[in-house]
Amino acid sequence: MNERFRAMVHATVFAVLLGWVLHVGRDILVPVVFAILVVYVIIGAARLAARLPVVGAKLPVQVHYLLATALILGALLVLGWVALDSVDRLVAQVPHYRAQLVWMVQQGAGLLGIESEPSWQGIRDWVLGQVSVQALAGSTLAWLGAMLAGFTVVGLYVVFLMLERRHFDAKLGRLSDDPGRVARVRRIIGDINGRIGTYLALKTALSVLLGFASWVILALFGVELAPFWALVIGLLNYVPYIGSVLGVVLPVLFAVLQFGDLKTALLLAGALSVAQFLNGNLLDPYLMGNSLNLSPFVILVSLTVWTALWGVPGAFLAVPVTASIVMVLAEFDGSRPLAVLLSRKGEV
Repeated sequence: MNERFRAMVHATVFAVLLGWVLHVGRDILVPVVFAILVVYVIIGAARLAARLPVVGAKLPVQVHYLLATALILGALLVLGWVALDSVDRLVAQVPHYRAQLVWMVQQGAGLLGIESEPSWQGIRDWVLGQVSVQALAGSTLAWLGAMLAGFTVVGLYVVFLMLERRHFDAKLGRLSDDPGRVARVRRIIGDINGRIGTYLALKTALSVLLGFASWVILALFGVELAPFWALVIGLLNYVPYIGSVLGVVLPVLFAVLQFGDLKTALLLAGALSVAQFLNGNLLDPYLMGNSLNLSPFVILVSLTVWTALWGVPGAFLAVPVTASIVMVLAEFDGSRPLAVLLSRKGEV
């Protein structure tokens, strides 16, 4: 009992120290983890390209990697163009949204029995009284600058990781003089690569499909900036549970502002909810099954923990990072019980 208690205390202290290091070093660790995930996507896309009939078999592996990298860069450029175009269209429609906001506030004031109807000047003065525009503009510019710098760092990491990948197997072989231990490390890494790669590939395919279906629904309802909201919905699909809710709430709130009609917004919410339901309860379980072997409760807790440690990026990284940790814990006798508790059905 004393040994078990001592081990529990040591594990608790280690977990606290590890959490503190992860939180303090998030500016360094988050780009590294994102770069590793991008490398997974590139390798997965290259493997798919190699399976293409006629052309795929004749091209060398290096060409496959170049094609996969070009495809990903092209997709990122398209996403950036959609975002910039959406911002331009949003700025052009500001007068309309302002009029809609004033009308909605006036309707709400009438329902609440407020005698004086609010005007745009009154709303503007109230907002300026609550928010410092100068501070908001400064923080927004700082956030955009940090995001651009982060993308640049991730891109550099990806390039060097792809260059280092060809020497990785040789490095593993020199980690130890024990062939059995080296084989065990290779098996663990291979298991992680296979499961995480499969998860990311299938999740990306489902996100693209969900984004396309949402774009069709938004376009049919006449929602402005439909491509942008479809992009947001597809990205939020990577966030477990909460992403599905936000993928419905955010475009519906925008539709309320655009149309000023609660009935239309409710119909849109119903249509988007159907798409989310079909994706989360039919396509996702059918295609992905139990690829990561994580308990739903563990996924929710990991989402909370990683978001607290790393902010919004932690929400996107929570599932693959937690799954990798569980796979490593399952390989050691001392930590295997913990992996069993974190798994979906107790099988590791």
